[in-house]
Amino acid sequence: MYLAIDIGGTAVKMGLVDRQGIIHARHEASVCFDQYQTPILDTVIREAKAFLARENTAVQAIGVSATGQVDDRAGIVIGTNGKIPHYEGSRIKEACEDTFRVPAFVLNDANAAALGECFIGRGRGYEHVLMITLGTGIGGGIVLGGRLFGGVRGIAGEMGHFTLYQDGIPCACGKRGCFESYAATTALVRLAKEATGETELNGRIIFQRAADGDAVMLQVLEHWMEDIAGGVSGLIHIFNPQMVLIGGGVSSQEELLMKPLRKKILSAVMPRFAEGLLVERAALGNDAGMIGAVKFAMDKMEETL
Repeated sequence: MYLAIDIGGTAVKMGLVDRQGIIHARHEASVCFDQYQTPILDTVIREAKAFLARENTAVQAIGVSATGQVDDRAGIVIGTNGKIPHYEGSRIKEACEDTFRVPAFVLNDANAAALGECFIGRGRGYEHVLMITLGTGIGGGIVLGGRLFGGVRGIAGEMGHFTLYQDGIPCACGKRGCFESYAATTALVRLAKEATGETELNGRIIFQRAADGDAVMLQVLEHWMEDIAGGVSGLIHIFNPQMVLIGGGVSSQEELLMKPLRKKILSAVMPRFAEGLLVERAALGNDAGMIGAVKFAMDKMEETL
């Protein structure tokens, strides 16, 4: 059995996961209960100790999926754009191994989600997969030849921060015109507010009004999807995947999002890149990170044999 830990900006989820990716027990706790005065890593270790004590189960290794830029060789959070206090610099691998005396392996949460989907999710059976998660930001992961592509330090796959518009709007990362600024759900809400002058809008309201035939909201969604498709088509031309997976809660909107977005993406790429290309909704939801973290741990342990 493996201990899977998924560290987010507001909560940590953990579970006991077997080699087939099945989750046998779960636990969740807030990491911002005191506005991050307690460092996230301290909370994670405390909650993991309590969870394992409660389950009375020994684990052979730990897989950790963590928000932020994660050096997956050293298991250290090396970047967060300053968004989470007392988190950047967290030595997750070291803390887990010192505490639990088993090997620990750490990677970025979006990369973990991509790996999880390719292990037992929608990407199972495919060796070349791009995953893009549409949320308050943009997450992403790249699987090539059946292996996660991490780059020099394990931080490849920052899908949200390539430049979509050279003179575009400012991004929280300090650049301008980032894909995230146009393709995240926060961008959808911004477009809807600009189009209506309303201030109390969210994704649920936007999709509900669009489903009811609201012409303004339908046009807002069209504009938003054009930007998503523009960015995704560029990634397809670089990586030539078999499949593009779209994650995030909005991916459940098959008729209003997935169906038209699929069409836009396939028509935006050069014909040979579109041949056999699948654009699908991710299947594992909030479990993808935990399952991918365990898959990462298993792969790393096999490499050392």
